[in-house]
Amino acid sequence: MRELIRSEEFDEFYDALPDKVQNKVKYAINLMADVRVLNSKLVKKLVDTYFYELRISVGNEYRVVLFAIDHENLIEAKHILLLNGFMKKSTKDYKREIEKAQQILNRYL
Repeated sequence: MRELIRSEEFDEFYDALPDKVQNKVKYAINLMADVRVLNSKLVKKLVDTYFYELRISVGNEYRVVLFAIDHENLIEAKHILLLNGFMKKSTKDYKREIEKAQQILNRYL
């Protein structure tokens, strides 16, 4: 089982979500904590970064949670740091959110 660490920015994102979406995010996060091997539709490593994304689909929208792990391989990770989240509108959102995630990660390191 993995330990989940929540940043303030993640909590702000989570608290602003509607109840239905919060339940889906909570389910996905609990899955990450309990299951060693995760489906690539749910979790994906972002290319050329230290970050992973957790993708939650709600209707025709996607919520993305960026997180970092304490190991090179997600299967071996013992700690997950939930950094920030956003609603995916376009691929342009990623650059800004990755920069924000890097700033949060730097605070924790």
